[in-house]
Amino acid sequence: MTDPLFTLHHIGVRFGRVRALADVTLSIHPGEHVALIGANGSGKSTLLRVLNGLAPHAEGAFASRSPRRRQAMLFQRPHMLRASVRNNVALALWLHGAPWREAQREAAAALARVGLAGLADRNARTLSGGQQQRMALARACARQPEVLLLDEPTASLDPTAKREVETLIADAARGRTLVFASHNLGQVKRLASRVIYLEQGRLLADLPVHDFFNGPLPDAARQFVKGELV
Repeated sequence: MTDPLFTLHHIGVRFGRVRALADVTLSIHPGEHVALIGANGSGKSTLLRVLNGLAPHAEGAFASRSPRRRQAMLFQRPHMLRASVRNNVALALWLHGAPWREAQREAAAALARVGLAGLADRNARTLSGGQQQRMALARACARQPEVLLLDEPTASLDPTAKREVETLIADAARGRTLVFASHNLGQVKRLASRVIYLEQGRLLADLPVHDFFNGPLPDAARQFVKGELV
C-alpha cells in the first residue's frame, strides 16, 4: 500500500469547554473513499476541518503530504459571492494563479460538466440549493484537486437534487481521494469504500464499507445504523 496522505495520532480538538475530537488516530491513503458518520455533534465536521488545515488541533500529531492547494473542501451551505455563476468559479482559479481569461474558459468548461452551462451568467445567489451545490462542486473540481473533502453535501437538498449531486460526486471522485460526512446511509453504501463512525468526538469504528454494514459493530454504531440513535 502507498504511504498515507493523512496521518493523525491521538488528535484532540477543543472549542472552549467543548471537546470536539478526542484521541483520534487514523490514516487515509490515496484513492480511498472514506465516509464519516455519526450523530450531530459527533465530530465529523471538525475532523474534515483538521484534514483541510482549518481547525488547529490542541493535542496529538497531524501529518499531511497533500498540499492544501491540491485539496478542495465543500461545505453543507457553500458560500456564494454576489457575482455570476461563471465568475464564482473563475475567481477560485484566478486566486490560484490562472490568468483571468484562462480562468473564465476553465470555469465555463467546469460548469458544463455539472450541467450549469446555461446558467453561467445568472447571479449565483439566485440558484436553488441543488444548483448551488453543483456550482460549488464545479468550483472545487476546476482546480483539479487530488483530495475532495465534503461536509454533508446533500443534506439540505430535495430528493431529485440529492440524486443529481450524488451522481456528480461519484464522477468527481474517480481517481481522487474522497472524505465525506453524511447521515444518508444509502449514500454511504454507494460512495464509500470505508466507513468511520464517530461519537462525541471519539472514533468507535473504522471498517471497510461491507464489513461495517454486515459485521459486528460497537453498540452505539449498531444503534445508529438501525436508526435508533440520532
